[in-house]
Amino acid sequence: MSNPIAEFNAYRSRMNDEILSDNNTVIKRIFNLDTNAFKPGALDVKTKELLGLVASAVLRCDDCIKYHLEKCHKEGLNREQIVEALSIATLIGGTIMIPHLRRAYEYLEALDA
Repeated sequence: MSNPIAEFNAYRSRMNDEILSDNNTVIKRIFNLDTNAFKPGALDVKTKELLGLVASAVLRCDDCIKYHLEKCHKEGLNREQIVEALSIATLIGGTIMIPHLRRAYEYLEALDA
């Protein structure tokens, strides 16, 4: 039986290493900016991860949705909080979001297992 979380993280890690090995200044700065943007500041990390999840869902980026679902889960956000954020994303994003919502629920179930 496959483990979607391990597979996603292994792929993400391998490809990030490959991308960063080109030593492109712009790409490295974007990666760094992303890392630093989600550190505690005026907003706590939980809030930032929920914002990241909603933005990723509205933009319909399944990889980003998975990433932020996992971060939300690790930050201790409960299912009700995550689902409420996804409901806002679906409201804002419209019905075209529904296939992404299905995949989000599938990944969330794997995280809860």
